[in-house]
Amino acid sequence: MRIIARKTLKDFVESLRGGKDQKAVKSALDAWFHEVRNAEWKAPTEVARSYANASIVGDRVVFNIKGNSYRLVVAIDYRRQIVFIKWLGAHAAYDKIDVKTVKYGD
Repeated sequence: MRIIARKTLKDFVESLRGGKDQKAVKSALDAWFHEVRNAEWKAPTEVARSYANASIVGDRVVFNIKGNSYRLVVAIDYRRQIVFIKWLGAHAAYDKIDVKTVKYGD
């Protein structure tokens, strides 16, 4: 899978600089990135098989990061094997977004 864009993950980790979660979030996002980059998912059911705690919401997938303290929302083009990062933030902020329509930067 190609992931658009890794810079989003790096910027988020940088935004946590000095916070107690930064190292753990970086580690979790790095692991997620490498696992997904090597995946070859053809359908949402395959994502769910790889990530039992991921939620499929319409055409979006929500991943729990760092024990569900953070959420990562992506859209996946299975045909072209591309993952588009749509949103990344704390669980509390996640509760205030619409997963089906949120765009990066919202």
